[in-house]
Amino acid sequence: MVVTVIDLGELRDDAPPGPARRPPRAVGRPFRLLVVLLVALLTLTAATPPRGPVEWTLPGGLGSAVFVSGDVVYVVRPDRAGAVSGRELLAYRGDRERWRSPLPGVGTAVSVWEQDGRVIVAGRSVDDTDWQTVTYDAATGADVWRRPGIAFAVGRVLLMQSATSDTSTSIMEVDPADGRTVWTAPMTGALGFDVEPTGPVRMVLSPATGQTVVVDARTGARLVARDLYPVRPPPQRRLQIARGLLLEFRDGDGVIEAYDLDTLRPRWTVARKLVGHVESCGALLCAVGPAGGMTALDPATGAVRWSVDRWASVAAARGGRFLVGTPDTDTDADGGLAVLDQDDGRLIADLRGWTLVPQHESGGPLLATRPLGGGRRLLAEVGLSGDPPTIRGTLTGTDCTTGMTLLVCRRPGGDYMVRRLT
Repeated sequence: MVVTVIDLGELRDDAPPGPARRPPRAVGRPFRLLVVLLVALLTLTAATPPRGPVEWTLPGGLGSAVFVSGDVVYVVRPDRAGAVSGRELLAYRGDRERWRSPLPGVGTAVSVWEQDGRVIVAGRSVDDTDWQTVTYDAATGADVWRRPGIAFAVGRVLLMQSATSDTSTSIMEVDPADGRTVWTAPMTGALGFDVEPTGPVRMVLSPATGQTVVVDARTGARLVARDLYPVRPPPQRRLQIARGLLLEFRDGDGVIEAYDLDTLRPRWTVARKLVGHVESCGALLCAVGPAGGMTALDPATGAVRWSVDRWASVAAARGGRFLVGTPDTDTDADGGLAVLDQDDGRLIADLRGWTLVPQHESGGPLLATRPLGGGRRLLAEVGLSGDPPTIRGTLTGTDCTTGMTLLVCRRPGGDYMVRRLT
């Protein structure tokens, strides 16, 4: 499940072996020859070099940004000529540069990722007045297509919001291969997405007045439309999508209203004051307060299952357990992580002092660090078993990010440390 907050301006066989046959008698030269062959094979295996370095440095520098996609690291940096408006994109596999290409029209890259054989770069324009998207061939770095607006992936669907300079705002699906528009729809009001691993990719458009519309993001087809406020909309509201529900937070009376995304009919209403946002947490919904603390709700009824005062931000959920962290407003310098039980919120493990490394792409190991002093940090892999974190070494660097197989951190001088995780 991918949860997206809607922005409203203020929102945000093996069979058993048979009887063993009697082995043949190994005598004389055949046996000696077999021994020689085995020794040679073992010697060759031992002489095989390991698969590349486990850690290396890539050039970065002032004004650069780094992104991870699979086993490739992409660095966006000012071009070698040093022009203020010039940017270039460099692709590295291991410590070797694969290709570099100019990045026209983009002043600040906000996302770089691979999709269907393309490298897609989305960012702010050079004059910081609009969005730009530039796309390259992932194998060669050849410039393939570009267009104004900001592209983003929802599941395997590539969507794009029109440029702010357009007379009307629209949302469209584009073909990653050539940038061709597949479908387009006017974009009014709030925008949010509901992505099921084996189900639909739904897009919700909810204006301040009029019909809220649910659209199939793969085809552009309208699935359901309904005016949620036929009389008068509430003066202050925030919307969010989670676990197949459209959730409305009414700040005035502290009410959460849940609508079924299949019908846009109300499912339940609960009064929960001071809720910053709601996020999926396993089979439940977790309402998080602005200053932390979580209340677990049954997504079918809205009934409260349990509450905790300190924790917030569900980083992972599996096996009936959550990995959570402290809220951004926590004044405890040590911060920390914790493992909670899904059924009752019981604390299983308090991992005080550990900070989770942000994940640039999902599916990789859950890594965390804690300070050692002198600019060094201890690196560990965190699980949900309740056992202490598994130490993976130390590192020196800041602004670390992790992918499926790589960890990247910025070194004090501005270059990047890259470490292989597998």
